[in-house]
Amino acid sequence: MSRGSILVVDDDESTRRYLAVLLTGLGYEVIDAESGEAAMGRLREPPGPTLVLLDLILPGMGGLEVLDHIRETLPSLPVIVLSTVGRLTTVVQAVKRGASDYLTKPFARQELELAIENALEKRTLQDEVRSLRRRLQGPEPDELVSGSTQMLRIRDVARQVADTDATVLITGESGVGKEVLARFIHTCSGRRSAPFVKVNCAALPQDLLESELFGYERGAFSGAVRDKPGKFELAHRGSILLDEIGEMSPHLQAKLLHVLQDGEYSRLGGRRPVKVDARVLATTNLRLEEAVAAGRFREDLYFRLDVIRIDIPPLRERREDIPLLAQHFVRQYAEKYKSAMSELPRDVLEAFVAHDWPGNVRELENSIRRYLILPSLESVLSGRPRAAVEVRPVASSPAAGPAQSLRTVAARAAEEAERALVGRVLEETHWNRREASRRLKISYKALLNRIKRWEIGTPARRRPPGTKMAGDAD
Repeated sequence: MSRGSILVVDDDESTRRYLAVLLTGLGYEVIDAESGEAAMGRLREPPGPTLVLLDLILPGMGGLEVLDHIRETLPSLPVIVLSTVGRLTTVVQAVKRGASDYLTKPFARQELELAIENALEKRTLQDEVRSLRRRLQGPEPDELVSGSTQMLRIRDVARQVADTDATVLITGESGVGKEVLARFIHTCSGRRSAPFVKVNCAALPQDLLESELFGYERGAFSGAVRDKPGKFELAHRGSILLDEIGEMSPHLQAKLLHVLQDGEYSRLGGRRPVKVDARVLATTNLRLEEAVAAGRFREDLYFRLDVIRIDIPPLRERREDIPLLAQHFVRQYAEKYKSAMSELPRDVLEAFVAHDWPGNVRELENSIRRYLILPSLESVLSGRPRAAVEVRPVASSPAAGPAQSLRTVAARAAEEAERALVGRVLEETHWNRREASRRLKISYKALLNRIKRWEIGTPARRRPPGTKMAGDAD
């Protein structure tokens, strides 16, 4: 029985033949490529290699560039780099950029066998750690955290359509989780081991978006010194997410329609068609029907995209999801922000459930992050009646322009927020300044300086003469 397949990338034919004999004798299937460009094609052929042996010195696309591509599209695929003596600097760069190991030519059979076994064992351990972390810590970010009837129904639909090749159009307000749902569909599909490539159609100028999606040939324009594969090629055998599809220009809409109809396109400056097998997922917060009626979006493309449509409701219409999402984000960010909080206080959670969340799940996530850093309800619910800090107008002098006034306002707001936090922590610790400095994660001296600078009132003046406060210096 085969132990898996290994892709050998080396421009020297004798080296490829030697490794093919050696690896076949060890029980592996061998795929070979004589260049970086050929390696890109082999990586897209199912079922894909188990490991890559990559020579760093290649014609055209260099070994480091191939390594970067693998790390971007197949991050868990082990890569062992091959190098000649005297290329130590290049080897160090390769290891820093994600190579599992390296071998210096010429190498012994035992060295090769050990390096392969170690790389595959490491990958197995990493997979087990990820699986264990998933069980202990709950869902991964790509999974759907929900308990509402609407979202459970959406999850069921997503699972049903995942293993088809049907195009899915995901709609909903900004921040509802359209990208998360697209990734969920990909991870539930038979394409899960192939790349998931995201392209934001609104983030790039349309001429750059075309080269990003479809790539270009060397010499297609000034500066095109080598061939560049497009995102569709990188997503071969996998899925491509066209985020904010409604922002795509009519010219690119026509080219995308051709890809959806025929499964092929031409690179910029290319003369031969490129065949591609990529499952298309698209998202938009626009009403595409209105864009079609107004002539801004092609009707034939709209019908091609709208094979399966999933509308995600805003968070205000599924408030039962808020406690689950809040707990998920607390668990996700507490350690990162060094917070001891394991769950939100009841009053905070009730306020979160009552809030309308115009920014939906993204706004909730950012609010949880702010709350873990600065635990103040008013500081995170920007839409509540009361602000966390009252910022008084700043009088501007003739010499100070609007920019100076804005900087002053920002500095004053930050200082007022810090002062309010220090005062609250002092109250909570019953003015135990050492305990307060520990909770605030600042030095005792820094806390004393702030109390003095801001003239924060303490019960000291009401204490009997000669008594000390807890935490005061002897």
